[in-house]
Amino acid sequence: MQVTTRRLAVAGIAVSVLLAAVPARAQQFTMKLSQPTINDVTYEYFKRMKAGIEQRSAGKIKVEIYPTNQLGQLPAVVEGVALGTIEAAASANGFWISLEPRFQVLDAPGLFDSVSHGFKILNDPDVRARLASWGSDKGVEILAPSLYSPLMLLTHKGIRTVADFQGQKIRTQGGAPIQVEPLKKVGVIPVSLPLGEALPAMQNKTIDGMVGAAAPYVAFKYYDIAKPMTYLPGTLFAAPVVANRRWLKSLGPELEAIVREESRKAEEVFGDWNINDIQSKEEIWKKNGGEMITISPEESKRYIDAVSPVAASILSANPKVKDDYEALLAAAKRYR
Repeated sequence: MQVTTRRLAVAGIAVSVLLAAVPARAQQFTMKLSQPTINDVTYEYFKRMKAGIEQRSAGKIKVEIYPTNQLGQLPAVVEGVALGTIEAAASANGFWISLEPRFQVLDAPGLFDSVSHGFKILNDPDVRARLASWGSDKGVEILAPSLYSPLMLLTHKGIRTVADFQGQKIRTQGGAPIQVEPLKKVGVIPVSLPLGEALPAMQNKTIDGMVGAAAPYVAFKYYDIAKPMTYLPGTLFAAPVVANRRWLKSLGPELEAIVREESRKAEEVFGDWNINDIQSKEEIWKKNGGEMITISPEESKRYIDAVSPVAASILSANPKVKDDYEALLAAAKRYR
């Protein structure tokens, strides 16, 4: 009887040890992905990344997508990624500059000729290696540099010439000098607002216009507020996807590799898929009474000639930023 009791006790201990070990092996990580928009290229990127990560990790990583600022406005989200309370997020580039000044390079006027040109530059191996170090001392890193679209200026009056910029209160996609100083050079009064606060500001005409992209303008039906949308000459909208480094390392080598590989594979949407989506959004804009304005070649040159020296001066103030800028300029020349 005592032998039987001892055997049962030993068996019970063994079962307890096994049960205690199961949660460790089946540990589930949660990856929260935040973005200010929905039904755009970033949303498609997140969906593809989610599918790939969850399938390959066999349920060990659960990916949750939070569009339309569900986790907070952009300044709070950027802070959350740096602190690790949000694992990764997409944001207009200007909001990442508060963490890492090297992000400024992606907003340089005249660097990218088009979305397709920029896609080639940012997939250059040397450029990718350089981007991988951005934000490392702040605990973050780029998962996808993502050139979102041409930079668009939505205004109540319409911008057709350099003179039209004068005195306009314009929401910028961040408050960093690279976002505001070039526009100030042509007479703009910059106002830094998160995307979620820009809609009411446009409605009550607290601001005259805003810098952004066609996709969120269409998604949030800005065509009910203002009709003229102008291509800002020589400038693209960068909206990098940035992750918390500490969280990535906490996954262990195997799962970390899965996240990195699937996020990189999902980046293909920033190529042809994105170009087609931009065209689709522009057509929706026009069907709803919106106007697409392309500034004339002569006025575009006047704009670039005015703002490029300002941007170059800003980017040359920091040696690391200057080095990055020159490296991307060289890459841009190679892919033209």
